Amino acid sequence: MLIRESAATVAARNLEGVLARLLTEQFVHHHGYQPGISEVRSWERSIPALTGALLDAGLDQVEMLIEYGLPLTSKRADVVLAGVHPDTQEPSYVVVELKQWSEAHPDEEDEPTLCRIDAYSRPVLNPIEQVRGYCEYMASFNGALARHPEQISGVAYLHNATEFGVGGLYTAPQDERGQMFTAERRGDFLTFLQSKLAPMPGAQAADALLAGVTQPSKQLMSVAAQEVREREQFVLLDEQRIAYEMVLRAVQKAHESDHKEVLVVTGGPGTGKSVIALSLLGELYRRGIPALHATGSQSFTKTMRKVAGSRKREVQELFKYFNSFMTAKRNSLDVLLCDEAHRIRETSANRYTRAEHRTGKPQIEELIDVARVPVFLLDQHQVVRPGEIGRVEEIEAAAKQKGLQCRRVSLDSQFRCGGSDAYLRWVVRLLELEDDGPVAWEPDGRMELEIAESPEAMERFLQGRRSQGYVARLSAGYCWRWSDAKPGVPLPADVVIGDWARPWNLKGERAVMGAPPSALWATDPAGFGQVGCVYTAQGFEYDWSGVILGPDLVWRTDRWVVDRTASKDPVFKRATPDTEVDRLVRNTYKVLLTRGMVGTIIYSTDPETRAKLRELAVEPGSPAATRT
Repeated sequence: MLIRESAATVAARNLEGVLARLLTEQFVHHHGYQPGISEVRSWERSIPALTGALLDAGLDQVEMLIEYGLPLTSKRADVVLAGVHPDTQEPSYVVVELKQWSEAHPDEEDEPTLCRIDAYSRPVLNPIEQVRGYCEYMASFNGALARHPEQISGVAYLHNATEFGVGGLYTAPQDERGQMFTAERRGDFLTFLQSKLAPMPGAQAADALLAGVTQPSKQLMSVAAQEVREREQFVLLDEQRIAYEMVLRAVQKAHESDHKEVLVVTGGPGTGKSVIALSLLGELYRRGIPALHATGSQSFTKTMRKVAGSRKREVQELFKYFNSFMTAKRNSLDVLLCDEAHRIRETSANRYTRAEHRTGKPQIEELIDVARVPVFLLDQHQVVRPGEIGRVEEIEAAAKQKGLQCRRVSLDSQFRCGGSDAYLRWVVRLLELEDDGPVAWEPDGRMELEIAESPEAMERFLQGRRSQGYVARLSAGYCWRWSDAKPGVPLPADVVIGDWARPWNLKGERAVMGAPPSALWATDPAGFGQVGCVYTAQGFEYDWSGVILGPDLVWRTDRWVVDRTASKDPVFKRATPDTEVDRLVRNTYKVLLTRGMVGTIIYSTDPETRAKLRELAVEPGSPAATRT
């Protein structure tokens, strides 16, 4: 949230000509970068339109929460109005989505969920659906509203639009959480506001909303069963909903005509790629439409089979691997959801592949051929092994070669790491994957960051968080040998740092001495006793993430140095170029550093690197770090 003030105060700041400047200053303070020109223009034009309406409605004492951050995500509602309901005298909240649009039309006549405006080349979400999604999300994740979901309503105010210009958007269903008004219906908009908010102070209602405890995140695996078998458990917002609707629309076209197209959904860690895939799989499964979910991750696929298909064998069979389609017939599926598509390899063949199946056909081509609507969900910064080629350019080129349209949706908003865009940018810059190098961490109230002075201190810290009910895991770079476990014998403690030693997670598919199989390390409570690697952590999330930076990545004077000789990862061959190893090692630590939903604690085996991390991550005046 950038500003919380009464409508009268916000209107006064606008008259003084300081409102946009104040919002910009707050934005830079919260996010660490300048807002875009279009965002500032919206503040200059849309906020005054709303405050004017509130004052004309006699609601000058209502509290305005401007750019209100939705819990556990980087998404922001334009304004949340907090006040008292005129009938019940209970707290009442109105989420307002402000649009400067003068004209907008449904993307397709009979489907108003998506719409088109001249300023964008791709469809955008109908504002009625957008604000409804925000209301549902807040009701799910804010404790104050979870107990009283009837207290929240939503409205889109298109203050520049005429009824003729946006009339087609009204075909979307409207209800208490999703309504729309234009400039020509300003009187109706005032009446709506007066029906939800009384002309009295809203400060206490705002206090209650802001004090509402964030509900535990609906972690992907814990709701997979209900999602696939029964109904949607996730609320899809904005770009997520757009991607979801675009896939369903492509499926409908495929049914109506001989249509085939490729969709690519890109986004960083926690932007909801797997949530979209799971939501789509559940919807298609319920409709009886042939669809499968595929990944290149044994851990992810096995966990999905166990959690989502625990009671139904046919549900387990919905989860496949990328190399499962070597002999499949063309267009034998309606939809193939390729999750974690950055792990696509050059070919599906391996040493166990029968000779007659070694066609030399690229794996991307197999995945495109097998379905009328192949969907690729990926993050190019999560490529961590040589031979992984899941990049947008590769998919687009393969589609073009086949004469197919390839449509792309980018997911910008972030739902992992507490919804902290600032933390994700800090990690990317820390590892010098983008921008100009490491910067100091500035706490944003969404994600916690700690630096440990020893592995013992890190483990105690995580144990403490587990005792508070959080899920925690400890992972590391692949810098220690990995011995095979033997039945009936304690796991070999291969990860040795001074006097501290712990085993890696299991390699195999069977539990040993209470330790879960590798595929379940991230989701089984017994996984805390072992150190996870990138191959078992990738694709999963947990509340607290402990990460050990090994000697393969160290800070020297003014830059990172990747030491390939310190890596014990067998995927790095002598023929793997140094530049490729450098990129993959950095990507590995990016994956590990972005698994946490609540916080991350980091330890480096190297003293100079620990000093650099303290310099970047520990606030002046605070305890230096988590001590031994």
